[in-house]
Amino acid sequence: MKNLLLYLLLCPLTLLAQPLRVAVAANAQFVMEQLKIAFQQTSGVAVESIVNSSGKLTTQIQQGAPYDVFLSADMTYPQTLHKAGLTTAAPVVYAYGSLVLWTMSELPVTADLKALSDPAIRHIAVANPATAPYGEAAIAFLKYRKLLDQAQPKIVYGESISQVNQYVLSGAAEVGFTAKSVVLDPSLTKRGHWVDLPQTGYKPIAQGVVVLKRTTQLKAANQFLAFLRSPAARRILQQFGYK
Repeated sequence: MKNLLLYLLLCPLTLLAQPLRVAVAANAQFVMEQLKIAFQQTSGVAVESIVNSSGKLTTQIQQGAPYDVFLSADMTYPQTLHKAGLTTAAPVVYAYGSLVLWTMSELPVTADLKALSDPAIRHIAVANPATAPYGEAAIAFLKYRKLLDQAQPKIVYGESISQVNQYVLSGAAEVGFTAKSVVLDPSLTKRGHWVDLPQTGYKPIAQGVVVLKRTTQLKAANQFLAFLRSPAARRILQQFGYK
């Protein structure tokens, strides 16, 4: 008992405090790791990130999940939560994301998507457009190129961008529509090859952030929001292709 009391007296408060729980859309999974490190170093606040599609995270929040901050892949889901009275304020944009077409094969992928008609491509990975904004953007881009009907039989849907990445990396899908932030992660920059897709074919992916009303760590949550607007966070986001 004495040893425990001594440990509690000597242990820094930041280690005893519950971590700030940040729900993160799957497209931001990798950049979040760098943001966490930088925020923890400057604030002393520990951060735990929970990754899923924006739609699934929204449902979890509506059902009472104990998250403090929500980084969505769009503005619609956080606006839905705000209208339901589940956030402390209206969402603000923290970054603009973009789409790429990614493959592990030697197939030449180009922005006109001509490669999708190649018989060697049997599976095209796309995040579920019903719950993942990047999946919605991918479908919009296919429609814009008038290729959706042709591509539809080959499309395999992932629950989120994370599952799309798994399909591409494993070869289960020859190509996949993913977030630029994924292919710019240092662990993946030399895996396969990719091409930027022009944003004329889909709406700009404005990504919103909100503090959730259920938070028990309002001060730390607001600190994190302020950090996202800092030059240090801007640099990290830009390194991962966000605008």
